[in-house]
Amino acid sequence: MTCTDTTFRNADYTICEVDPAQEELRLFLYDGTGQPFGQFSAIDAALAEQGKRLSFAMNAGMYHEDRAPVGHYVEDGAEIMRVIPGPGPGNFGMVPNGVFCIGEGTARVYETEDFLKRKPACRFATQSGPMLVIDGQLHPRFLPDSTSRHIRNGVGTSADGRRVVFAISRQLVNFHDFASLFRDELGLPDALYFDGNVSRLHAPAIGRSDPGWKLGPIVGTVAPLD
Repeated sequence: MTCTDTTFRNADYTICEVDPAQEELRLFLYDGTGQPFGQFSAIDAALAEQGKRLSFAMNAGMYHEDRAPVGHYVEDGAEIMRVIPGPGPGNFGMVPNGVFCIGEGTARVYETEDFLKRKPACRFATQSGPMLVIDGQLHPRFLPDSTSRHIRNGVGTSADGRRVVFAISRQLVNFHDFASLFRDELGLPDALYFDGNVSRLHAPAIGRSDPGWKLGPIVGTVAPLD
């Protein structure tokens, strides 16, 4: 896992690239007692008991007040929440939305209807929305001059699922610029929005672990304790 800073269209971003074939990439939601982890530090503490650590993490999808996932969620092969198809309120329902699916050695972003047709095998999965990039095209509802700007985070993947890139903005950005980052700067054909306002990154390799409110689903990589 490598994290670097980049500038695109006068906004700064932190980009973290993961190799799903070489690294343990997974999702986290509930601890051993059935309570949401909520914080990166809680996951790190649980992993430490297994001789492991959280080497990278990011919030990974929208959630209700009790931190339960809004959309489809699978953890270690167990489905916790079904797929929610069709339009709805808020950013999640700005279709097309999508699913981030972690399989064996690969990870892919799928548009939700495509996901339902393909039925890929996902050891971990989280549904969020809107899609940022769909087969090389920006989401049709994004406007270049939109004034809706937030700190935003998301994930993009290559068509073969071998390249997985997470991004979080360091300034307020609109959807159009954030999506363009994945397509035009990172060269990724599919990308999915995770959230805004609550967007947070844990990347100890670059001395960063963002504090904040308790989170719902979290994506991260696991490594042995040093």
